[in-house]
Amino acid sequence: MGRAFLVVMDSVGCGGAPDAAAFGDEGANTLGHIADACANGQADVGRSGPLNIPNLLSFGLGAAVAQASGHSRLLDATSGPIAGLWGSATEHSIGKDTPSGHWELAGLPVPFEWHYFPQTPVAFPPEILEAVARIAGTEGSLANCHASGTGVLDDFGPEHLRTGWPICYTSVDSVFQIAAHEEIFGLQRLYDLCAELAPMLHKMGIGRVIARPFVGAAGAFTRTPHRRDFALLPPEDVLMDFAAAEGRAVHAVGKIGDIFSMRGITDCTKGPDAKLMEDLIDLAGTAQDGAFVFANFVEFDSEYGHRRDVAGYARHLEWFDAQLPRLLARLASDDLLLITADHGNDPTWRGTDHTRERVPVVGPALATSGELGAINFADVGATLAAHIGLKQHGKGTPAI
Repeated sequence: MGRAFLVVMDSVGCGGAPDAAAFGDEGANTLGHIADACANGQADVGRSGPLNIPNLLSFGLGAAVAQASGHSRLLDATSGPIAGLWGSATEHSIGKDTPSGHWELAGLPVPFEWHYFPQTPVAFPPEILEAVARIAGTEGSLANCHASGTGVLDDFGPEHLRTGWPICYTSVDSVFQIAAHEEIFGLQRLYDLCAELAPMLHKMGIGRVIARPFVGAAGAFTRTPHRRDFALLPPEDVLMDFAAAEGRAVHAVGKIGDIFSMRGITDCTKGPDAKLMEDLIDLAGTAQDGAFVFANFVEFDSEYGHRRDVAGYARHLEWFDAQLPRLLARLASDDLLLITADHGNDPTWRGTDHTRERVPVVGPALATSGELGAINFADVGATLAAHIGLKQHGKGTPAI
């Protein structure tokens, strides 16, 4: 029996979302605009020349981008025939964030609207701030506003070290984030704070409470890899539940375990993207027959998209592409690998927010090849479920 691999290049959208204008994102195109910048010599920091991703292009990435948005530069760059499985997917959940994209990819469009905090000087209501201080055992909290994850450490880190108060902030996503010094505040104490606070936030419709530990001293604070998300669980079963119910192994790589609070998941590995690639390659050689492997590579989004670093984003795409032959060498002929994204984050776009886009869906020609067509996010999960013979496919329809 073959296995199913779903790999999310976090935020690697390809434009063309039919409702992009409703999100202020009409014209955004993460892949298309990065390719343009590279071709025009505008992304020559640590790299140079046109975007060099031959393996993804051989799967049909250029065709997927052209299908989604009409942008043809990557299609024109394809050398040789397409020998893969390709298409593009449209999201129907009302959001452009991590939970919305991943829930829907796993078979469940989000059936409600998330709650978001206002962009006011104090973003959080008094009852939340009171709960934070009470649980943390402090007299108050810091920031309590919309902020970037790195800037907030520069602005409030020194006061955090002096007072011990947790740093609370949010973004345009449905999140409540708490930063605290891993050594001085304590990592487990931070996790306990987030875990106790999460049910209150979830009842408000906030998707995730995120622990953001950091280390260092004033002027040199750095976030550690010990981030933990306390996520609202999907209200219905998703692909991992279907697989687990039939006794299949479900292996999570990256933040997948946090997004789904480990529900239906056998095991999970975490770390920076370079480590996660090694974990994924290892699983390609060791995962059991009929297993489902779900991986997320977050640094496209966290390190380059939000920071509007076009050259860095291009370098990471080229790094990812260069690893693919090692992954393919360990896959079997009856496996199905689909590489996709959960939303966009166009580094050429205004602001620092995610962008509403269609996403590419591509994979190598193993069990099958050809055009998937213009499908829905939920169809991705259904296609993988059908490939490994699961009885339930979620809200989507298998594309092959």
